[in-house]
Formats: sequence, C-alpha cells, structure tokens
Amino acid sequence: MERRLSYKKYRNLPLHLMILPGLLLVLIYCYGPMFGLVISFQKFIPARGIGGSEWIGWENFRYVFELPGFTKVLWNTIFISFMKLFANLLVPIVMALLLNEVRKEAFKRGVQTLIYLPHFLSWIILGGVLIDILSPSQGIVNEILAWVGIKPIYFLGSNAWFRYVLVGSDVWKEFGFNTIVYLAALTGINPSLYEASIVDGANRWKQTMHVTLPGIVPIIVLLSVLSLGNVLNAGFDQVFNLYSAQVYETGDILDTFVYRIGLLEAQYGVATAIGFFQSVVTLAFISLSYYLAYRFANYRIF
Repeated sequence: MERRLSYKKYRNLPLHLMILPGLLLVLIYCYGPMFGLVISFQKFIPARGIGGSEWIGWENFRYVFELPGFTKVLWNTIFISFMKLFANLLVPIVMALLLNEVRKEAFKRGVQTLIYLPHFLSWIILGGVLIDILSPSQGIVNEILAWVGIKPIYFLGSNAWFRYVLVGSDVWKEFGFNTIVYLAALTGINPSLYEASIVDGANRWKQTMHVTLPGIVPIIVLLSVLSLGNVLNAGFDQVFNLYSAQVYETGDILDTFVYRIGLLEAQYGVATAIGFFQSVVTLAFISLSYYLAYRFANYRIF
C-alpha cells in the first residue's frame, strides 16, 4: 500500500520538472523586467544606474499628464484600439458564418488560405504594399477613384482618413486568423441541434441565429476578453511604419509617443512612467472584462 502511494506521488514528477524551463523563462523575461519600473520614479541617468539615480517620486507622472499633447495621444490610442477591437470581432465572425455555409471544400480552403496569408507578413512588408496601393499619384485605389470622377485622396497624409486606414489594414492582416478560430469553434457544435431545428421548420437564417451563433458565444467572449488587454496597445509596428508628422494629430499613439520621448529624447524616466500607466490601465480593463464575462456570460478562464 505504501509503495503504491509513493509511486502515485512521484509518478508525475518528471512532467512537473518539464515545466521548469518555461517557468524560468517567464520569470526572467516577464517578471524580471518589472524591477525596471522603479525608473519611472527616478530622474534616471544611465551612467549612474538605478541605484545612483535621484528619486523624484511622482514627478515623471505629473510631467506626463501636464504635457500639452498627452490627452490627444491617449484619445487616439483608445479610439484606434476600440475600432480595431470591434472590427476584428465583427468581420471574422461574419466571414466564418459565410464560409460555414459553403459546401465546396476546395473553394472554402482556397479562401481560407488567401485570407490567412497576410497574417504571416510583417508590418514592414505590408507598410510598403499599402504605401504603393494608397499613393495619391500612382496608387491603384486613387486610379479607381479618378476613373469614377473622385479627386485623389492622400490617405496616409490626411488626418480625416488615417485612423480608418489603420483599422482597415489591421483587419485585412488579422481577420483570416480569427476566422479560422471561429471556424474551428463551429465544428464543435452538436449536429443534432441542426437536425432538431430542421424538424422544427427552421431555415438557414434561423439556424444561424438560434444554433450557430449561441454555439460560438464562449469563443467570442474569450477573444473579446483577450482583446481588451490590448486596449492601450494600438499597434506600434503598424503605426510606426505608416504614420508621418502630417498625421500626428490623429495617428500618434502612446507607443510612438514613448518611442520619441524614451529613445529619441532620452527621457527614460518619463517613458517608463507612460509604460507603467499603460500597464495599470490595461490590468484594470482585463479585470473588468473578466468580471463582465463571468457576470453576463457565465464564462471563466481560470
């Protein structure tokens, strides 16, 4: 009896030991850098290091919030992030529902491959493609607009259009990946539910509304919750490769703001204070979304 208990106790020990390398990497690269947050409370000078730099308390945060452009940058970040969040939920769901109705597998897989391809391309490549496509002089979009009698539009240099270009191009890059996630969720719906709905006289539209959509609600809630974690992360790679000084008014976000202050102006304490502020707000949004998911959808991740 004692030998059996001892065997059960140590049976899973090798599996637990296999977690250690991953746990070690998380501690080094995720929790270790948090020690650097102390820079946000210092007048940090690299030559003196963290231990020798002057402690100035909340002065960096006060300086950030009193900067004349900070409110505009914060608003741009929130506005662009929420538009991306909404579009990246709606478009993949609609696309997945449409593809779910396709009966020709070859066509269905071909479409999936085409829409999934941009996900693997970096924003440096896609930025070059977008600059060519949206060029006011030779871009194909403006040539089509000129063909129907509309004057050329400088999409990447117009404050009225830049945010929508960011959202549209982000959806173009990512909706293929999210569509596949929803298609995978659709395969988990019990076929007997569709058979029962047909017996009750439901057409394809009613089956979609009363069987298909309720069946993927947990995945929709999960992706929504995870997306809210990026509410103050509007996409540095994308914005940095597409924006210019002409569109700072509507395209400048917290990440590009931190880049200019931290790396170009060498104000490390101020840049860290902005990053700290981002993290705190993001944590609050994740906590709130998790509570709402549990309260209204009875969904729990942990």
